[in-house]
Amino acid sequence: MSMSASPKTANAVQTRLRELFKTIKQIEDARKSSENTLQATSHTHRRVQSDEKLTLINKNKLIGLCEDAVKDAEKEEDALRKALDKIYDVRRIRHEIRLAARNAGNKETIRRGALMKMLATSAETIPLWVGRDREEPPPLCGAISSDGNYVAKPGDMVAALVRSPDGDENWILAEVVSYNHSSAKYEVDDIDEEQKDRHNLSRRRVIPLPTMRANPETNPEALYGPGTTVMAIYPQTTCFYKGVIKEPPGGAAEDYQILFEDPSYADGYSPPLNVAQRYTIQVTEKKKAK
Repeated sequence: MSMSASPKTANAVQTRLRELFKTIKQIEDARKSSENTLQATSHTHRRVQSDEKLTLINKNKLIGLCEDAVKDAEKEEDALRKALDKIYDVRRIRHEIRLAARNAGNKETIRRGALMKMLATSAETIPLWVGRDREEPPPLCGAISSDGNYVAKPGDMVAALVRSPDGDENWILAEVVSYNHSSAKYEVDDIDEEQKDRHNLSRRRVIPLPTMRANPETNPEALYGPGTTVMAIYPQTTCFYKGVIKEPPGGAAEDYQILFEDPSYADGYSPPLNVAQRYTIQVTEKKKAK
């Protein structure tokens, strides 16, 4: 592992990995069983088509095979979900190791190019929401905002509205250090290593980022639609800018196409640029003084 960890923590990771290996074997067994059942079903269908009649025997056989196929699929689904839980467990433990190292004063120094790559990987690998039948996507899945009482945890990435030395206010990508319940304020670090600034901000100046991706094929309601005004990270930066959705993701691994507000273009908008769900959030408008 790239970060130092106690023997207990390292053992916890190794235990999860061994369990993951066993679960992957279960997935493969369930898949093979499912393939055999589907082949038997196809064979019976071809026999019915060849005979041009559905006998009672073949009817009952098809019903039984379909029921077996459903059970096989459910076993495979359960094993896949179990495997994902183990993967997320390993990620959580590694995340805790990094936070412990940071709290001990071992702050990582990340070059600009490596930071951009890390942010892209983070966006690609956050969990894809796959609900069970008719299960609604939870808060912080895609475009679904958090509930009013939600507090981002240490290590979570957020959009933070900060004031620069010259008085301008900008939304930046930041990492939560802590949250003070009595003052209702966050302490956050600018994710940009060149800035290395720490800010104390009220909750209204901090917006949690999505923690799960929405699948447009199953939950299009959890995505911003064309024409929606959003804030999104401009590619190769760590700042959020206002833009308009041109196209939502077409697939689970695809990005939004966003037209950013840009006065240097004749129509006031940039050409469409790709931005991940992870870094696209709802616009927070300031209330105008009366």
